[in-house]
Formats: sequence, structure tokens, C-alpha cells
Amino acid sequence: MGGPPTAPFEKADDGAWDIAYQLNLMSAVRATRAALPRMRERRQGVIVNVSSSAGKRPSLRMPEYSVMKAALLSFSRLVADLYGGDGIRCNAVTPGPTATEAWVGEGGLADQQGSREEVLAKVGAGRPLGRLAKPDEIAAVIVFLSSDRASYVTGAAWSVDGGTVPIII
Repeated sequence: MGGPPTAPFEKADDGAWDIAYQLNLMSAVRATRAALPRMRERRQGVIVNVSSSAGKRPSLRMPEYSVMKAALLSFSRLVADLYGGDGIRCNAVTPGPTATEAWVGEGGLADQQGSREEVLAKVGAGRPLGRLAKPDEIAAVIVFLSSDRASYVTGAAWSVDGGTVPIII
């Protein structure tokens, strides 16, 4: 899930913010710093960060997660701008709700918001495609962005959210 259980802004304490910072931003910063020397040496490389639709429009129940995913979008653009001349491309994907354990698993986001079936139906209905994403649909975009077919794509944030970026409750 990328962070602690859902909580409104007033209840998200400093610990929740720090967890979100470490998991959702600093993990990407550290991985990028580790990979950059070899990529720069080879004069090529691809980085695809997984942000969230909540990085574009904050989730009211996950404020700290949303803010860090927005920061990850900015970080991705920064890396694209700084290292494009070294042959390194950096993009981000912004998935919407996806049928992973984070959403559909016991104790996951659907359970935290009420009746699992009702919540999943409501969340799915909030997208033009009428459902949550499948994990392989997100992976397909990551594979494309990592491939030579996307050789002129950098600094972009690709929405993989079923056609909308709704308020996620």
C-alpha cells in the first residue's frame, strides 16, 4: 500500500508522514542515486517511478501518501531534466485504484472504508471504464516506458487510472 492505514489529515501524525516520506519518496531517491553512476557511465538508462493518481489529486483519507506521490512526480521530472543529456530517461506512472492486496486484501483500503463489495463497486463506478485496474495493465505501461519504443519519452507522468483522476475517499 505504501503507507499506514488511512486517516484524515487531522489524525495523520508525524510518524505517518515520515513513513510515507521514506516509503514513497526516499526509496525512489535512494534507488536512483544508486543506479545513476552506472547509467551515466553507459550513457543510457531508464527509470520509471510508480506514483499514484493521488499524486495528481490528493486522497482525502491518505494525505501524507498523496503529498509524497506528488513529490515523486516532481522528482521524476527533475531526474529527466538533469540526466537526459546523459542518455537517461525518467518517467512516472500514476495508477488509479488497482486490484492488488492493498485494495482488495483483507484489511485493505476497501475494508478500511466500509463494506468491501460496496466500496469496490463505488470506486470502480467512479472511472469511465467502470472498474479497478488489473496489476498487469499497470505493468504493461511500465514495460512500454522501459522499452526502446518509448525512446523519445522522458519527464512524463502517464495516467493509468481508467480515464479519470477522481477524489479518492
